[in-house]
Amino acid sequence: MHQDISLNSTVEAPLIPVKKSFGRMLKNFGREFLQTVLLMVVLFLCVRGVAQNFRVEGPSMQPTLTSGEFLWVNKAAYFEWNGQYVLGGPRRGDIAVLRSPDTNEDIDLIKRVIGLPGDRVRIQRGEVFINGQPLAEPYIRFQASYNYPTTGADAVVPAGQYFVLGDNRPNSRDSHLGWFVPAENLVGRAWLSYWPPASWGVMPGVAYADR
Repeated sequence: MHQDISLNSTVEAPLIPVKKSFGRMLKNFGREFLQTVLLMVVLFLCVRGVAQNFRVEGPSMQPTLTSGEFLWVNKAAYFEWNGQYVLGGPRRGDIAVLRSPDTNEDIDLIKRVIGLPGDRVRIQRGEVFINGQPLAEPYIRFQASYNYPTTGADAVVPAGQYFVLGDNRPNSRDSHLGWFVPAENLVGRAWLSYWPPASWGVMPGVAYADR
């Protein structure tokens, strides 16, 4: 008897599983985990360098902002390089978060920038005058009755400092009490309200009428 032998037949070699060492797998996982954590830290620091959140405390900015409202603050808006503001810096009408000029307290405040360096500021029965001209302020609902300075003369905002007021003029601890805000104390410009949801929105800008 003759046996048929197929020349085209192939013989498959048995598969030998490649065993990866557990130690190597653990090492790779640890390296990837560390890279992910480092990336998250870098991203977090980058974000915190240009923005931060802020919780409004107290009634001093009513009706524009209410106590308990959460904001995102644009820190990059007040970034300085070689003594110059890269993105324009503080502007009249900005709602700004600032470190209190009082060295006895370590808190952040939120106020509106009213007087810029070199401006002559006067408040007469609650009405603000900048460089001798009345300032139209449509955001004011609670008018003050005080005068600043009490002498009736103009106060000149020193170089590198700012004059700030709360929108709730009768109930705000601000520059009408006699202090200015150094530029280095300005943290950033209020940009976005994100809580409560009913208050969500970008902070509106102010276009003061020329007089």
